[in-house]
Amino acid sequence: MQDLNPEWEYVADTVMGGVSTGRISQATSRGRSGTRLTGEVSTDNNGGFIQMAFDLSPDGLAFDATEWAGVEIEVRGNGHKYELRLRTTDMDEPWQSFRHPFTAAPKWTTLRLPFTAFEAHRTEVAFNAAHLRRMGVLAIGREFQADVSVAAVRLYA
Repeated sequence: MQDLNPEWEYVADTVMGGVSTGRISQATSRGRSGTRLTGEVSTDNNGGFIQMAFDLSPDGLAFDATEWAGVEIEVRGNGHKYELRLRTTDMDEPWQSFRHPFTAAPKWTTLRLPFTAFEAHRTEVAFNAAHLRRMGVLAIGREFQADVSVAAVRLYA
């Protein structure tokens, strides 16, 4: 098991002209502290997402995750569906990713998401764990109030 120490950053569809709003904050919920993504996802103006994401290497280059089987994430939320997205250095466009949906239950839950279960989105490139670069938790694709917290992110064997 490898604990990751994410430096989360907030990104919204406003980078592409959308109008979704949100923020990330540090919060304690039900006795656990974590990073919390909250906001309003709007599909107006071709938008539809807010996210918190981080680079695995401080320099934004590839992180070799080949000795790991997938991502373990401790989450809590408002019962809505979210996505964990992975990006590799093999991707040129910001809309390319590997996606895995999950539901953020109202109680803290540990999810194990194997790399083999992530689906390619708008890319023909195969997932290569040796080229892992970025992870993100997204509220996306429909109008809703997002509220999801992450207490820990790890790679597991």
